Amino acid sequence: MRKSNQTPSSLAVALAFPCLLAVAACDKVEDYFADEPAEDEAVALYQTASVQQRDIIVAVEAAGIIEPVTTVEVKSKASGEILALPVDTGDHVEAGTMLARVDRRVLNNSLQMAKANLEVAKARLTNAESSLERVTQLYEQESLSKADFEQATLEHATAGSEVVRGEIQVENATIQLDDSDVISPITGTVIERLVEQGQVISSPMGDVGGGTLLMKMADLSHVQVRMLVDEIDIGKVQSGVGATVNVAAYPNRPFEGEVTKVEPQAVAQQNVTMFPVLIDIENRDGLLRPGMNAEVEVLIAERRGVRTIPNAALRTRGDIFEAASVLGLDRDETERLLAAAPPPGGTDSANPRRGDGARRAEGPPPTADREQMRAIFAKMRSGESLTDEEQKLVAQMRSRMGSGGGRGEGRGAGGARRSLVDGQFGGEYLVFALRGGEPVPMRIRTGITDLDYTEVVAGLVEDAEVLILPSASLVRAQESFQRRMSGRMGIPGLSRQSSGSGRRG
Repeated sequence: MRKSNQTPSSLAVALAFPCLLAVAACDKVEDYFADEPAEDEAVALYQTASVQQRDIIVAVEAAGIIEPVTTVEVKSKASGEILALPVDTGDHVEAGTMLARVDRRVLNNSLQMAKANLEVAKARLTNAESSLERVTQLYEQESLSKADFEQATLEHATAGSEVVRGEIQVENATIQLDDSDVISPITGTVIERLVEQGQVISSPMGDVGGGTLLMKMADLSHVQVRMLVDEIDIGKVQSGVGATVNVAAYPNRPFEGEVTKVEPQAVAQQNVTMFPVLIDIENRDGLLRPGMNAEVEVLIAERRGVRTIPNAALRTRGDIFEAASVLGLDRDETERLLAAAPPPGGTDSANPRRGDGARRAEGPPPTADREQMRAIFAKMRSGESLTDEEQKLVAQMRSRMGSGGGRGEGRGAGGARRSLVDGQFGGEYLVFALRGGEPVPMRIRTGITDLDYTEVVAGLVEDAEVLILPSASLVRAQESFQRRMSGRMGIPGLSRQSSGSGRRG
């Protein structure tokens, strides 16, 4: 057996070296799961974003089909063979133009027969009247029974009804003969032709099936789009709201339309509740044709050149404290800052640089001393009581800020279109903004949003810095993860030091 040259001391060091490596590895794993990251590995808790001017457009998008507003089915009151059919699909015809001609020979024969039958009926009526007069005289002389008198009266009434029937037959035959030339009832376009020359058609006046449909005509000077809108968005769509229609045939030419009707009855498509909405479009050039697929964008609200912030910066009263905990602010301090934060002001419709819908940010009236207002705000933030004069000045400022023009309809000062449903948008939210390099909560009033950016109506000036913090759900998930890791989950035998002891080096 080979003899080892290692001394006892070197052997002890060799045996202890793996143990030192194991301890060092455990220290690194524990440091990895520690609450506080190392200083050289610190990550940013938030991002900042500036209040910037943007255009915000809110719209509801849906697909639909182009269809005529007015469609007429053309039939002939005359029955017979079609001798002429001068129009075809796509032809634009004026009202009164001949669309088809039916063979008149049979119709003329029917008219002559009806006239002959009428003459016979009139002759029978004359005979019945003479017979009734003789029977009446005999009956008055009691030379004739009552039954014979009643029979003569019935024959006279029957002869009279045959005359009326004959007159109706003559009139109908005359109508059919006159209608052998089918005339266009409207000025429009032939969109469908269902018969051909030489075909025998039937009249709806004598056919229980409704007669033969010759063609369909439509007035294409105005068309409409029938689109289906999800029930989630249908509350935003109202009659009179503008819409933009795009079709594949003209990809670079949008068509302007207007919502004319929102159907009250919903329809279900693939278990989704939808409501039909009709969009009227003026089709002067005749470019839009029935059956075209259309993509419709219904304008709900529009703002041009307004102050905006990212939606991720908005906070509600329910998650403001969890967001503040990310910044190291406790609940009491956050409550104090919120109490000191001034309410958002009113509107600023007189500022043309900010465009339609821009709102007035908070600030003192022009006649007020700015230094005095800054001192008042400092006292409010610190919780000190205001004097009567200071309270009056604050009340005047709030009154001035709240006296701005409200939201209107039609077109704003900047010329941008304003929706009829603008009142459905906006509200009061909270944001964290940087003031003197320190994050403070502020109250703001918002307008419309496109789900990426939100209009700031009041509460923030341009170029102000707001903080984008993790959402409340993310903060709660992180806290839950830290609690699970503090229970030594996942690494058996690894002991976590108490919060009061230092980290192993």
